[in-house]
Amino acid sequence: MSFCEGFFPIEPESAKVVVLGTMPSIESINQNFYYAHPRNAFWFIIGSMVHRELQSVTQKKHALEELGIFLWDVLGACNREGSLDSAIKNPSANDFTWVFKKHPHIKAIVFNGKTAETLFKRHVFGIQSLPEDLEFVTLPSTSPANARLTLEDKRLLWQEKLSALL
Repeated sequence: MSFCEGFFPIEPESAKVVVLGTMPSIESINQNFYYAHPRNAFWFIIGSMVHRELQSVTQKKHALEELGIFLWDVLGACNREGSLDSAIKNPSANDFTWVFKKHPHIKAIVFNGKTAETLFKRHVFGIQSLPEDLEFVTLPSTSPANARLTLEDKRLLWQEKLSALL
């Protein structure tokens, strides 16, 4: 069992929505950036929303800034063997209280998959101070482990929900 630590958030000044995953995959940790697995749909979806392919970390950060998406993970640390969310043990949540104090205009959290939502409800909601009018939206995981939906189905669902919130 390996100890895993998450990344610092990508925090646009103009953030309107927080998108939360669970914990970076092994591939993401190795590349030191969010959603680095080549088959993860996240950057494909974000790229389609800004109408360009996103290759570099700088391009990806600029796209989040352009859209107003604050990107982070529910967990700041955990023990886990491999990359699967189902292998997470001893989860420790990130502190979200400061996020909403610093960005009071953020009105929604979008969960990248059901596990992110479950971990948030278990380790953050009702424990940390959050705005009362916060909207919660759970979207299908962009992970390649979520093979129930096609890449295009994921893109359409994400784009529709995110566009409505942004």
